[in-house]
Amino acid sequence: MNKRVLILNITSMNELPLMERWLLRDHIAENLGRTAPFLSRYLSYMVVPAPPEAIPYGNYNWRVTELWMREPLPIGGTLKAMFPLGYDRIVGQEGKPPYATEWDGRPEGPHPPAICIVPVRPTEDFLGAELRLTDKTILRWLIAFKYPQGVSVDEGEDWFLNVHSKEVIQQPGLTRYISHRTVESPFPWHRLTEQWYENFDGWRKSVIDSPPSYEKPPWAKHKRYPFLEPYSDFVSTFILERPTNDFLTDYHGYISAV
Repeated sequence: MNKRVLILNITSMNELPLMERWLLRDHIAENLGRTAPFLSRYLSYMVVPAPPEAIPYGNYNWRVTELWMREPLPIGGTLKAMFPLGYDRIVGQEGKPPYATEWDGRPEGPHPPAICIVPVRPTEDFLGAELRLTDKTILRWLIAFKYPQGVSVDEGEDWFLNVHSKEVIQQPGLTRYISHRTVESPFPWHRLTEQWYENFDGWRKSVIDSPPSYEKPPWAKHKRYPFLEPYSDFVSTFILERPTNDFLTDYHGYISAV
């Protein structure tokens, strides 16, 4: 089973009331009418506001949504009429259809939706498999990345699996580390990775204050960890352990009626 994961950003928190109203009142009900028979879960997480130090790491600020698919879903958005006025501008997708497969992320903007299709189970489990949910608090740093243009997937994977992941495990505040290699799809991302910390102090200690030593790959386009250009080849966000919304449950009456 695979899941489609959407990491979403909005250009201004001033747009949050509009986007939340559209999402919860219009979009979910409409989307369930199209996709509910294909889904086993439909979850969404409100993003945890990030500290200023996280902004240079391609930080996204709105939601992470997961559609767990029994069968592949069609690529594409819902009817254009159901999107709020200015939607494409608000989500950094101006001039393109909703959920376009082309990626146009740049450090200076826009910051369009990052969409990955990955196996439900991680393809790699690097650290913390024995961790019980009651052992520690959980702050999940969710990262989508792709290898830079001109770097083959094999070359990038060799660096990630045999060099980088072994260094990341040495982060002093890291409690869990898993990764999903994306499945073949029109979307450009190569991996969706999670790094867990107890809180932002743990993240800050691991990433900012006392990071391990990293080997810079020869093809690095960015001089700092993780050596991928933020907002271009690397986007990230923070979520908690439990989803904010379980749409298949929340909209059960609607699903039964369609």
